[in-house]
Amino acid sequence: MAITLLDVLVAKHALTPEKANQTRREARDKKTPMEEVLYRYGITERDVVEAKSEATGYPVKYLEGAAPHFDTLKDIPEDAARFYKIVPLGREENYLDIGMLFPEDTVAQEAVKFIAARLNLTHRIFLITPSDFQTVLQGYRGLSGEVTKALGEFGKAYPAALEETPAAPRESATITEEAPVTKIVGVILRHAVEGHASDVHIEPEREEVRIRFRVDGVLHTSLLLPIDIHAALVTRIKVMTNLKIDETRIPQDGRFHANIMDRAIDFRVSTLPTSFGEKVVIRILDPTAGIATLPDLGVEGRNLDFLQEALRRPHGLILITGPTGSGKSTTLYALLRILNQEKTNIVSLEDPIEYYVPGVNQSQIKPEINYDFATGLRHVVRQDPDIIMVGEIRDKETATLAIHASLTGHLVLSTLHTNNAVGVVPRLIDMGIDPYLIPPTLILALGQRLVRKLCPDSRKAIKLAGTTKETLLREINAMPEAVQQEVKRILPDAIYQAEISSSCPKGTRGRIGIFEVFSMTPELERIILGGPSEQKIQEEARRQGMINMRQDGILKVLHGIIGLEELLEVV
Repeated sequence: MAITLLDVLVAKHALTPEKANQTRREARDKKTPMEEVLYRYGITERDVVEAKSEATGYPVKYLEGAAPHFDTLKDIPEDAARFYKIVPLGREENYLDIGMLFPEDTVAQEAVKFIAARLNLTHRIFLITPSDFQTVLQGYRGLSGEVTKALGEFGKAYPAALEETPAAPRESATITEEAPVTKIVGVILRHAVEGHASDVHIEPEREEVRIRFRVDGVLHTSLLLPIDIHAALVTRIKVMTNLKIDETRIPQDGRFHANIMDRAIDFRVSTLPTSFGEKVVIRILDPTAGIATLPDLGVEGRNLDFLQEALRRPHGLILITGPTGSGKSTTLYALLRILNQEKTNIVSLEDPIEYYVPGVNQSQIKPEINYDFATGLRHVVRQDPDIIMVGEIRDKETATLAIHASLTGHLVLSTLHTNNAVGVVPRLIDMGIDPYLIPPTLILALGQRLVRKLCPDSRKAIKLAGTTKETLLREINAMPEAVQQEVKRILPDAIYQAEISSSCPKGTRGRIGIFEVFSMTPELERIILGGPSEQKIQEEARRQGMINMRQDGILKVLHGIIGLEELLEVV
């Protein structure tokens, strides 16, 4: 005779035999699930599901209050989830994990088999608690559900949406209006902010509009909408941004502010004509976000020591380098946080102001009225500054002014687009800066990239052997001697790789920086004055013990912070 849920609870002394018989009779007479009767008797969800697992052989999976990601929820429609009491928990290799309240329900079991077969996956069943089941159902009310509801109202409201035109230029908007298109745009932006996306891409295709969010540097399709809604979506965004709604032939740029989740968020908008209509990219800038410390960003060891020493200098030029989206602005704000003291006057020129720093005089560049970085720098030096932060050096004029500001007793921080730290010197010379001006002004250059971090609760250990070990040892052997010895002394037996789970649908969570730092020395000064090349500077920096970005990433791989695959994506 098979063991039952009540048998297990009695054996565990969670229920008396008399109470078990009473539970059985009440469930039969009232035609209600036995579990609901047990809950009324004070048996906890955890005790019931653990006992049920022992009786049925199905393992238990707890969600700990976190609903699966939207990409996971798409595997089972909401109406099917509610009717059969089944929910998707995630995919792992060729398996679809499904949570069930009542695995004894043969009809629900057949539905599970059908869904898994349609997705060409093998299913695995897990028991879940009623609370976790409700948590997943709440997840269905997210992006897709809200937009689908608004789409139902779109047909009759479509003409009105197109008739909406901008009035006077607006500095801010509140995403609370009730028009269907307005509601759709508001829902998309809110979910992007809640999901920590940096950008929203609205891309028209032949038969649909694809909405993609960039999270941790990677684009993910979050929503597909009918192509009929595209024109109204773009019009609504242009109205908010005060762009020309009747101009679709040329790119346009603008910005708007919106109050989302009681936070004032800044959005930068760029439109681009494509084959099927205008593509819109929205950059999300949250001025209220916290500013990280240097160790939080991933600056450590030798790199941290050199950077902290450079910040103690009274004047000179510190440059942060890297491509677009490598986190240069975030690093600049971390440096400002260290330098921000009562005794210093700090003035920044930014485009845009991404974070507000109390105590720092932050000025927003406005090229449309000829207030650019060069113009701003000319006026900033008359503001009695101790420290000047310039968002970006884009041209010879800005570079020349930054160099002269550092020569006249100011500490200047800025960013430059180069592939690595040592590329700063050739880039400045290409901009027209005389080589003899670089050694007395340039204190330090820092190059960086951002790498996706492994989820600490779902990463998978892999043995350090074969070609993976050979690759790591080759990189370690190229490091400075002192670093080599320390790394080989603590070389682990295994490293980690990303693993997708219900709590970590993408296998990674957040990003961390990898860095390289070189500072000015008499040897580098001689190379610069004698006709510098990037190769000569690289060789001298390596001789001085510089750890390049790839090597810094290898150290983070060995510490289990990032995976080797994620590192190789960026360097």
